[in-house]
Amino acid sequence: MSTYAEERAKELQLLTRSALRELPDVCFDFINAIDSTTQPLTRYAYVSDLKLFFGFLVSELPKFADRTPQSLDVADLARVTSRDIYMYLDFLGLYVKDDIEFSNQDLGKMRKLSSLRSFYKFLYKNGYISSDPASLVDMPKRHNKPIIRLEIDEVARMLDLVESGEKLSEHQKKYNDHTRARDLAILTLFLGTGIRVSELVGINIGDLDFSINGFLVTRKGGSQAILYFPDEVAQVLKDYLKLRREITPLSGHEDALFLSLQNKRISVRAVQLMVKKYATQAAPLKKHLSPHKLRSTFGTNLYHETGDIYLVADVLGHSDVNTTRRHYAAMSDDRRRMAAQKVRLREDPTDDETAD
Repeated sequence: MSTYAEERAKELQLLTRSALRELPDVCFDFINAIDSTTQPLTRYAYVSDLKLFFGFLVSELPKFADRTPQSLDVADLARVTSRDIYMYLDFLGLYVKDDIEFSNQDLGKMRKLSSLRSFYKFLYKNGYISSDPASLVDMPKRHNKPIIRLEIDEVARMLDLVESGEKLSEHQKKYNDHTRARDLAILTLFLGTGIRVSELVGINIGDLDFSINGFLVTRKGGSQAILYFPDEVAQVLKDYLKLRREITPLSGHEDALFLSLQNKRISVRAVQLMVKKYATQAAPLKKHLSPHKLRSTFGTNLYHETGDIYLVADVLGHSDVNTTRRHYAAMSDDRRRMAAQKVRLREDPTDDETAD
């Protein structure tokens, strides 16, 4: 039986192949050239980014108005200038597609420009074009944002909310009755191991080993590792498994650890919506809470407990420790609060100070 990661790779391969049919022929050469050095998700992201760029060319630039993305040839791509690409970055800030409004902040623009740079570098290196306009475009400046994580009391409130169902709407409570144990296990696993949402949905029952309190996970990039969890997480997982074994999954989903209400392997999107539902009630002042923010909560707590940035990088599966250092070695909110108490706006009348 294929693993979730293998099935997901096949799905992405088909999606990439389908998208390539709508793009210039040379895009196939580009994707084929990077096949051995990239993952399926990366290749699909490249194709999606190129599709958006070519759509911009034919819809927004008069010189390509008589073309379609598929009909663009190498000669057309050679006519693209660095000014065109700067206009594309501006376009990414706000555009409408299928009557839906989209906007990209600096990080989104950086990723899409990176895809374009890789594509044009390939064209230039292999003699398709005589100059590389994308290399002349400056990468948008990335503004580091503070890490959003849950405080200890917010974590407790969120887990209590799952168990009690309080503050949920009547409609949500009906689902909570059926998903309480599953949702508690998912949230506890996020907070107790720092696992990625894409890794979590791929866990099979057979991947769990309670003799070592660990499980096998397929990490970003396709490598496998064993993640360990504390006794508190183990107990929640065991409680959930008692109920999970009473469920009859749909064919092909028999070994999936976490199931949807349709008895299929739960999707990334379903987990994201579930986390948002509970986190919004537990920490209403912290917007856009996601599974990644629960991962950040674990990473920050682990760093503060151990002070070992290399350990945090290894547990989180970061290939570059600088990524970990940039995200988790920042000053904690506790220290910020302490600093705030040191500033006085008025003299305390109880101070024994005399005026000059």
